[in-house]
Amino acid sequence: MKNIIKISFVLIAISLLYSCADELLDNSGESGVSQPTTNLTQSQLEFGTRTNPAIPAAFVSGIYAQMIETFGTNGSQTDIGQKGQDIYSDIVSGDIALSSSNFRWYNRIAQLDVTENFIRGENDIIWSYYYRIIRSANTVIVSLGGNDAIPSTDALKHSMGQAKALRAYAYFYLTQFFQKEYNPSEAILPMPIVPGDNLEKSTAQEVYDLMEDDLTDAISLLDGFNRTAKSELNKEVAQVLYAYVLGARGTDYSKMATMTQNVINGSHTIKPSNDLTDGWNDVTDNSWLWGIDITPVNGLGLVSWWGQMDAFSFSYAWAGDFKAMDQALFDKISDDDARKAQFFDDATSGRHLQPLSKFYWSAESQATSAFGSGPNPGVTADYVYMRVEEAYLLNAEANARSGNEGAARTSLKALMTNRIPDASYVDGLSGQALLDEIYLQTRIELWGEGKSYLAMKRNKATVTRSGNHIFLPNESMSYNEERMTFEIPRSEIQDNPFVNDQNQ
Repeated sequence: MKNIIKISFVLIAISLLYSCADELLDNSGESGVSQPTTNLTQSQLEFGTRTNPAIPAAFVSGIYAQMIETFGTNGSQTDIGQKGQDIYSDIVSGDIALSSSNFRWYNRIAQLDVTENFIRGENDIIWSYYYRIIRSANTVIVSLGGNDAIPSTDALKHSMGQAKALRAYAYFYLTQFFQKEYNPSEAILPMPIVPGDNLEKSTAQEVYDLMEDDLTDAISLLDGFNRTAKSELNKEVAQVLYAYVLGARGTDYSKMATMTQNVINGSHTIKPSNDLTDGWNDVTDNSWLWGIDITPVNGLGLVSWWGQMDAFSFSYAWAGDFKAMDQALFDKISDDDARKAQFFDDATSGRHLQPLSKFYWSAESQATSAFGSGPNPGVTADYVYMRVEEAYLLNAEANARSGNEGAARTSLKALMTNRIPDASYVDGLSGQALLDEIYLQTRIELWGEGKSYLAMKRNKATVTRSGNHIFLPNESMSYNEERMTFEIPRSEIQDNPFVNDQNQ
């Protein structure tokens, strides 16, 4: 059940910032010199942080609010924060099949036009979203003394830890979207670590080194942090993010295994097989490591991840923009696997392989008569960003790649025991067959959650779309093809003199 008291993180951040701003925008300033009273300057923020530790916490809450913001970059109804990026990436990977498109919001993504055309707005949505997160995180970090500072109190340490982990999270997704594969010497992204002006691109090695440093610091700073909501990033989330970074870099699988094992040893448990068709809509689910409790105050409705994915929201996924599981991937799910029931299996229906029983808003909405035009009072189903099952799968992958196949089988079998009646087949897997099975189960388990694209790149996979894609059906594509990686957007090329179309 949801908590009785539900408070929008947007409102928390705004209310705290306004109360702080009343003091900070006193035009006498720290030194008595008159200062502007219409904007919160960096120097005022730094001064305010020294006198009011609630300020950085409020700014961190504001970053989490940005993660669910709609229309953050433009008027596209696919511009819906992190979950919007999840849909983009799963469609490009081929695991989400755009099987019907009445409104054409995802046509250019599914056609792989966006990934070859830097003028398309979707590139700008991705780029701008993650750089907004980075800019906000940098503001918090500077207000707490800068990149090398160790705050003096636990509260400030926890704000710094979250800000550094959020910065690493944003840079990680940028590396995945905008670099074909890890090449340490390739210049890939501008890498601001303080608020400031345009920069030239840093190399992949520099960006990955920053992510590792940030996450190492975050894990230490967040030790002992007891968050009040799952929207807040904690030590466990930082460890899984670190595992993702290490997996993409491919240089330290032993550490990747250690990070994920720490999370496996924690209090979160794999979602049992009898709960796999319950809608995946409640942040209190013990398998969720990171997510947000969506409330009416957040103002989400038809334009939301639920509107795009959930047919029972009576939005796009109901009205003709269908996102279905790739047919070949569905066919690889064994008949005794509880996850097969998450998808509507009726080849005569236009809704074939929609996730009608994996993602739905509520039991009440699912029971509404045959996709009639039901009311939409505002989305209250929650957003999931990370589950403990990811830790098990990443742990299995890391151990398999580092030669510890027994541990890899243990983690994979722990998941599969909660998915099929008899998981003993895992005991006989080794070598490439073991890695292939881990990759397959990652795609099945995390379908629609934005992780297939990351797994495709880690596994250097070639994907073949099935016939239920309306665009590029039955075509194969390699993970490092030009059309499988996004383009630095025109806005960055126009606005940043250090980035141009010759050095994308």
